[in-house]
Amino acid sequence: MNNLEELLHSITHDYFIELEKAQTMEQLELVRVSYLGRQGKIAALMGLLKNIPAEQKSVFGPLCNKLKQDALNGYTVKQETFLNQEIAQQQQRQEHFDVTAYYPHTQGSLHPYTHIIEEIETIFMSMGFEIATGPEVETDSINFEALNIPKDHPARDMHDTFWFDVPHMLLRTHTSTVQVHAMLNKRPPLALIAPGRCYRHEATDASHDIMFMQCEGLLIDKNISLAHLLSTTKSFLQAIFNKKDLKTRYRPGFFPFVEPGLEIDMSCPFCTHGCSTCKKTGWIEICGAGLIHPNVLQYCNIDPEHYSGFAFGFGLTRLVMLKYGINDIRLLHSAELEFLKQF
Repeated sequence: MNNLEELLHSITHDYFIELEKAQTMEQLELVRVSYLGRQGKIAALMGLLKNIPAEQKSVFGPLCNKLKQDALNGYTVKQETFLNQEIAQQQQRQEHFDVTAYYPHTQGSLHPYTHIIEEIETIFMSMGFEIATGPEVETDSINFEALNIPKDHPARDMHDTFWFDVPHMLLRTHTSTVQVHAMLNKRPPLALIAPGRCYRHEATDASHDIMFMQCEGLLIDKNISLAHLLSTTKSFLQAIFNKKDLKTRYRPGFFPFVEPGLEIDMSCPFCTHGCSTCKKTGWIEICGAGLIHPNVLQYCNIDPEHYSGFAFGFGLTRLVMLKYGINDIRLLHSAELEFLKQF
């Protein structure tokens, strides 16, 4: 009887000391398993009751049950204390959140589109151009008719358009629509660029996608000529590729919203004697341009007798792929971290 009584007091004493020492939920769980688990010390103590006389059971049975209940109560109180502390710590972290103090091993980066757009905007703002934006859902009149592309014009065949169920509504096929909004809402002189997303119903492959990026430029004032256009585009291309010796050449081209229209090529910035990028020609087709057609100016209530201007447009996606040596357009819209980490 004395041995059982000493064991009861010893377990009671040790349990509450260890319970007090526990400083974390993990340590508390170890104490619970050691004493209150199926193989714990309190279970072993209660197992000894079956080997003692009945008169002793009536004494030690209630004492063992009381120990088990007191131990469980002590564990529950300690557990609630830890839970309340954790909740308070979470609230404090939320109230005093410091974004610079978390995730030290994770490094983000800008998307290549963001890099190139920031460069383009910096270059053109240094020339006095503004940055313009506009809606991606457009009307037929703004996307086509305002740009001298009536309903029966063959140029519409070049635009595989996403049409909505709502009559005359579509996803814009080029960012020239931003220029139309600017000409309708502002008076000359105007100088702006409009980078943004465009949409065309095309089969997706390494060089085509249903969504791509374009950048359009526009300048309208009195006495604007082709000389202004050629100087502006050449200066931009030399700056974006960081090559002062980069050359440009010009070929006649047809675009309904300009007259005359030009195709602008640049000398390959990656070789001197021909490479796979320029297809061994030494030249890369880079953008379309021209003087704004009088019909476009008249649609936007600008008198072509007093004002003239130029417009140019280039595939911003193509520019990104050229500048960074990307050979598959689908990588730009993927979630490939190994690809994005390069930038």
